[in-house]
Amino acid sequence: MKNLGRWIGGGAIGGACGLALSISIGVVKHYEGTELESYPDPVGIPTICTGHTGPTVEIHQTKTAEECDTLLAGDLGAAFDTIDREVSPEINATMPPTRRAALASFIFNVGPGAFHQSTLLARLNAGQTHAACDQLSRWVYAQGKKLAGLVKRRAAERELCLAGLE
Repeated sequence: MKNLGRWIGGGAIGGACGLALSISIGVVKHYEGTELESYPDPVGIPTICTGHTGPTVEIHQTKTAEECDTLLAGDLGAAFDTIDREVSPEINATMPPTRRAALASFIFNVGPGAFHQSTLLARLNAGQTHAACDQLSRWVYAQGKKLAGLVKRRAAERELCLAGLE
């Protein structure tokens, strides 16, 4: 777990939910970066701030740092809502903050629809936690191209997902 300290180390917010949010913010900011002016992502999707996409994002758009923080909070909030909706209550109730953070980062990146249809979710809900976390390593392609940044991000997410498992 060589990188685990990077995501957990810097003063945890109280409570499991706060810790999961804090960790996920760190992971997402590290891998997405923050740009105040919109840009096309590696596959051409208009993106702004910290990986924010959507129908209202257009090239040459700008946001303030505060607007970017608000977008990130909303995007990660939606990712955590997806976890709460899609992961079985029994599994969700015992999920450590590191795993919740890994899943939120993943959902933030691939979207709730992809998560809903994933083998990762099916294995997680079947109680096959290690096998579910291992699925993260498969999600390293964008439009058929393997991206080095996604390989690194998924390795970090997998490490967080597996934290605490024997």
